[in-house]
Amino acid sequence: MSHHVYIIECSDGTLYTGYTTDVERRVGEHNAGEGAKYTRGRTPVECRHTEKFDAKGAALAREHEIKQLSRERKERLCE
Repeated sequence: MSHHVYIIECSDGTLYTGYTTDVERRVGEHNAGEGAKYTRGRTPVECRHTEKFDAKGAALAREHEIKQLSRERKERLCE
């Protein structure tokens, strides 16, 4: 099983970082209003960046690391 960290851009221009085992499914959940509470009122969302990991722990550590970055650094990841 692969583990992924993703960054999505919400309709209001904000960036949201999350973890999943299936990026396509998770983005669909966000767009259906079934994702994180933060994204529910900010649909549609668009996936801007993904990173793949073999281990869940590594993915969760990277998610935490990305969440600590400034918006500018997150935007650079999305380029």
